[in-house]
Amino acid sequence: MRSTKTNGWLVAGVAALLAAVATGCGSGQETGAVPEGWGTLKTASVTVARPPSFTEQSDTERSKHNAAAATLSEGGKPVGMITVQLDFTEADSAEEAAIGAEAGIALGSTLKGQKEIQVVGPDGRQEARRIDFEFTEKGDRVAGVIVAGLDARKKAYAVRIDAVEGRLDDGDLKKIVESVTVLKG
Repeated sequence: MRSTKTNGWLVAGVAALLAAVATGCGSGQETGAVPEGWGTLKTASVTVARPPSFTEQSDTERSKHNAAAATLSEGGKPVGMITVQLDFTEADSAEEAAIGAEAGIALGSTLKGQKEIQVVGPDGRQEARRIDFEFTEKGDRVAGVIVAGLDARKKAYAVRIDAVEGRLDDGDLKKIVESVTVLKG
């Protein structure tokens, strides 16, 4: 029979291991890394990786509100998109940036949750928020994720990933989210 002290250490060790896995340690990819063969959406203050199946939009193709964008199409129909918006709201914290990003999806979307995450920043890890949501568009169920925070100039940014269910696997979504990098100002 094990002592209570030994069981406590065992529980603490398992908890630490689970926490490391949950934060991305051991995922085979460092946060901020661009997987081999992928492209990068680059803006003045934030970059994000895009799978090779996503085509980057030119300045004339994307919305004037997006600093960068890429689309995933099947049969000429868009089924996924990654966008980057800069300085889209007044915010003093990652939490306030997330609130501003949530306001943009409030109508017609179902908010699934918000949690604090870390992204790569100019001086190491930096606080951000991950917002998960869903909506229906033209009969298709779409899953969305927004990573929101402050850039090096303390201006709000939002990286949004939308994809029709089944079009972007969880592994690729995780790599996109983990690749978000705030650049020096």
